[in-house]
Amino acid sequence: MSTETPAAGAASGARSLAHPAREDIRLAQVLHALADPMRLRIVCALAAADGELNCADIELPVSKSTCTHHFRVLRENGVITQFYRGTAKMNGLRRDDLDALFPGLIDAVLRAAGLQARHLGEH
Repeated sequence: MSTETPAAGAASGARSLAHPAREDIRLAQVLHALADPMRLRIVCALAAADGELNCADIELPVSKSTCTHHFRVLRENGVITQFYRGTAKMNGLRRDDLDALFPGLIDAVLRAAGLQARHLGEH
């Protein structure tokens, strides 16, 4: 079962996006979503942010349509939440849900991504 996340201004007919309910998030789907380097980069950026980020706030070396695909995969697999704030699509990490379902997973993934980046000289 997926849930609709109401957008700001939903009463005025604003769009909303479907997200899986916490109980419908599965480990295999989360790991699939995190397996792609661009999606992992998005998750790292969201984890480092103080609050939500607009899609344009996360610079990725891919086309806009590919960015849209990566954000959709993360949302549909329960890793991020997306909602509209005006015309901007905002993104946030579903850390509370993921930590409740898979304690320590996101912290371990973020730690490993940081170690890998340092090893490869990306930081």
